[in-house]
Amino acid sequence: MTVLVTGGAGYIGSHALLRLLREGERVVTIDNLLRGHRRPIELLQERFPGKLTFVEGDIADEGLVSGVMAAHGVTTVMHFAALTYVGESVEKPLWYWTGNAAASLALLRVCDRSGVERFIFSSTAATYGQPGAEHVPIVETTPQHPINPYGASKLAFEQMLWDWCRQRASSGRPVGAAALRYFNVAGCDRGGLLGEDHDPETHLIPVILQAALGLRERIDIFGEDYPTPDGTCIRDYLHVEDLVDAHVRVMRALQPGETRRYNLAIGRGYSVREVIEACRAVTGREFAVRAGARRAGDPPVLYADPSLIANELGWRAEVTDLHAIVESAWRWFLEHPRGYGDSPARA
Repeated sequence: MTVLVTGGAGYIGSHALLRLLREGERVVTIDNLLRGHRRPIELLQERFPGKLTFVEGDIADEGLVSGVMAAHGVTTVMHFAALTYVGESVEKPLWYWTGNAAASLALLRVCDRSGVERFIFSSTAATYGQPGAEHVPIVETTPQHPINPYGASKLAFEQMLWDWCRQRASSGRPVGAAALRYFNVAGCDRGGLLGEDHDPETHLIPVILQAALGLRERIDIFGEDYPTPDGTCIRDYLHVEDLVDAHVRVMRALQPGETRRYNLAIGRGYSVREVIEACRAVTGREFAVRAGARRAGDPPVLYADPSLIANELGWRAEVTDLHAIVESAWRWFLEHPRGYGDSPARA
């Protein structure tokens, strides 16, 4: 089995590569480096010589992808490549529909013509939109009503997957597909090799850690008057290694003809204030925090229920303590305060 990982130069994709390589899988990755980094690929190739093939290119290029699949005998696809900023998707909706839906459809067309047997899609809980309090924690049967082009483009590709699986089953060529939905991914490889480096950085924990390093003037809290214990929004935070573990576990279980939909989460939420205090405790540093007005569209509480994947595949998050999540990120940020731009070479 050869696994094609799209978006392998990104935060989650690179951690998926690390896990697959550690398990001895044959892996090839395609990334256009729009927002990914060449350095994590180099680090992985140094750590696992001859085991990882990197192709710089776009998944929308069907000729390129077709050639890669044929050359490497790809049977399984893990699809992480995507545009992921909610606010940007509102400002540039056509770009998101092109990158997340049209490009993914091109990838799927190649899969249909090749020998792909399994397709694991890194989807998002943003496909659920803003479910009311009666739907929290969110389960897989919660209605999907995305409220921005990011969530809508991801949901559109989910529908493409299910339609493809139905067509293949009816033609006697069954394939298996899964969509894994999650909110906030956090933390870094606990071995210290890989980390999180976005430009711009919008994730709460790295933003706070940048403030602790003196790279940001302050942390802004958007609203302190929500109906929560401390007045700030509550979200779930899933360690990136647990997220990747779920993808691999689904890959191992998925059979041709199956479709699976899973929420990935720790099953509880942490408030913005709790995250800030955990970062203070872990770093031992002070930084400025400024309270501001609410942002439009921020629900008070949003987290998912992972019971379905726990019951069916035995998957449960291992790193559920917020301090442990922050600690794994802080170790990497201390060594790489400006991201992969100053990564030391490692064997």
